[in-house]
Amino acid sequence: MAHPVDARTLGYVVVGGVVGVLARAALLAPIADPAAVPWVTLAINAVGSLLLGVVVGWLDDRRPHARAFLGTGVLGGFTTYSAFAVETALWVTTPALAGLLAAASVIAGVAGAIVGLFAGRRIADRPGRIEAPEDAE
Repeated sequence: MAHPVDARTLGYVVVGGVVGVLARAALLAPIADPAAVPWVTLAINAVGSLLLGVVVGWLDDRRPHARAFLGTGVLGGFTTYSAFAVETALWVTTPALAGLLAAASVIAGVAGAIVGLFAGRRIADRPGRIEAPEDAE
């Protein structure tokens, strides 16, 4: 059964999402070379995954509003799977580069999240403990 949505938590997510989207747009706006955009998106997603790992590792199940704002909101808006998918698909004429971009994005994102989780646990003085996916909110 689905949990009811708390309006206050939803508000934190929405405001955080706006902040994250604006931060990503600010990084992408000055880029004049369209060929650089997919690589910048990769970097944004890798850094966002690292920071999300830190947030989840640090806050764990404490401070749900802060986690909703920072994790789901800011970092959810900052990172973007859809831009990664579209930019990879646009490189269909160069499958080797598309494959490299896709592999690099997934590997960098997962590696960043793992490093972030351990760093966040260290910050929270809970080294080594990683929550199970079913426990994440």
